Amino acid sequence: MKPILSKPQLGYSKAKRKFEDRSKVLEKRIEEIAKEQEVTQLVMEGLVIETGFHQAFNDLRDAENELIEWSHNTMKHEKEYKDNKQAIDDMYLKLNSDPKMRSRIIQLAMRVR
Repeated sequence: MKPILSKPQLGYSKAKRKFEDRSKVLEKRIEEIAKEQEVTQLVMEGLVIETGFHQAFNDLRDAENELIEWSHNTMKHEKEYKDNKQAIDDMYLKLNSDPKMRSRIIQLAMRVR
């Protein structure tokens, strides 16, 4: 049986799939262009917009932020949070300065039921 996911978890999953799809499209376009011309910064910027990669990245970041906020609020009702409040809050404080911590929090947030 599939686990029931919250709205932020579903939104993150959808945004992640879209980002991965747009990434593949971007890679393919870069390969195509590279056969014809040099891929300069200007060309790359155009491809990022043209393929929807930029918007997909922004949507993913927004979905991550929503998921993180939801998980933090949801955890506050758990006994484990109350027992380890300072350590957990410190993790959330580091998420904008430590990419590994952000990734770890997102992974944990996707396991919350």
